[in-house]
Amino acid sequence: MVGATRLVVSGRVQGVGFRAFAQAAARAHGITGYARNLADGTVEILAEGESPDIESFIAEIESGNGFSRVERIQKNRAAPEGHTRFFVC
Repeated sequence: MVGATRLVVSGRVQGVGFRAFAQAAARAHGITGYARNLADGTVEILAEGESPDIESFIAEIESGNGFSRVERIQKNRAAPEGHTRFFVC
């Protein structure tokens, strides 16, 4: 069953290629949705897909891309929006 999770990622996640990293991870895990910078320095991610795929995607996001430093991820269930791909805003 397709579900969705909204993530707000805190730490050093802007200006370090984190959204592109999230996009590549999403493609690898079959996740659709988006990643966008928020004004407070965090990155918001909407991840849509099967539950096991979302969990493995989140595990990869937690590790960061080598340039980023993920300090905290706030996770909330969300309503699926029906995205057909994962894009960077």
